[in-house]
Amino acid sequence: MRLDAVTLKQMRAFLSVVETGSLTLAADLLHQTPPTIHSQIKNLELAAGTALLIRPQDGTGFRPTAAGEEMIAAAQRIEANLSQAARQIEAVSQGKSGHVVLGTMSTAKYFVPRLVRMLQDRIPEVEITLKVTNRSDAIAAMARGEYDLTIMGRPPRNAVRRAVPLGPHPHGIVLPPDHPLAGKDGYDPMQLLRETFLSREDGSGTRTLMERFFERLAEGHAPKTVVMPSNETIKQAVLAGLGIAFLSLHTVHDEVQAGRLVLLRGPGLPVMRHWYLIRGSDGPGPMTRAAERCGEEIEALGGIYLPRLIG
Repeated sequence: MRLDAVTLKQMRAFLSVVETGSLTLAADLLHQTPPTIHSQIKNLELAAGTALLIRPQDGTGFRPTAAGEEMIAAAQRIEANLSQAARQIEAVSQGKSGHVVLGTMSTAKYFVPRLVRMLQDRIPEVEITLKVTNRSDAIAAMARGEYDLTIMGRPPRNAVRRAVPLGPHPHGIVLPPDHPLAGKDGYDPMQLLRETFLSREDGSGTRTLMERFFERLAEGHAPKTVVMPSNETIKQAVLAGLGIAFLSLHTVHDEVQAGRLVLLRGPGLPVMRHWYLIRGSDGPGPMTRAAERCGEEIEALGGIYLPRLIG
């Protein structure tokens, strides 16, 4: 591969064609002409020494080849590094010592804003941007090098060595106060599995943990589940009596505290896991000094920003 022949314009043209599936749409997106986009792609393929895009026989949009997939990953990491550099430069120009992107799961949004406020008080010279998304999108962003630090539950296998435990992350089953199982010390597993469970989508950390709990509870049996798009929607649906839910107890702290929801008691509950801080991204570059300082402060806080286990 002729690395000296690869340019940012070629990379961006390539990513735009992959995103849109079309030379014309990519040209509109980049404010260029289709022939210009075509030329950029051809030059990139010449530099790579192989085809990066194919157009299926059914006439649908362009798709990356196996080599193209590798080029996508490289181009995304380059864009992430440039974006990081731009943020650092802007922060320094405004008198800060650096900029940190802190990524986290939607489940953690109930305490991470409090953590960010604590960090602002402890290290005001560091500018912090908080990015909240679901687990699968967060893992993809980490792979692209978009996050300096990440707070999540179960870390990806390739990040285990960079993961530092921050504190407990309890999960449990929440019920409306008038539910027949509310207030009891214990439950009948088969009766519980006859309930309708309101759940997050496949691939979410909470959904995976819920399925493991059911498997341990009664191997080969699983309850009816209704998928909902967010923890907030699930909580409102439980309050309305549409079912019960297995959730991170940090997401229902206020509702349980107020008595609007109650926790199921019994064997195996709550299910205890941990929150982790993952230092650095999957990219090749080292952590910035600002990210290192931010990570040190998060560890030093010892999880005091986490909601206390209740109920």
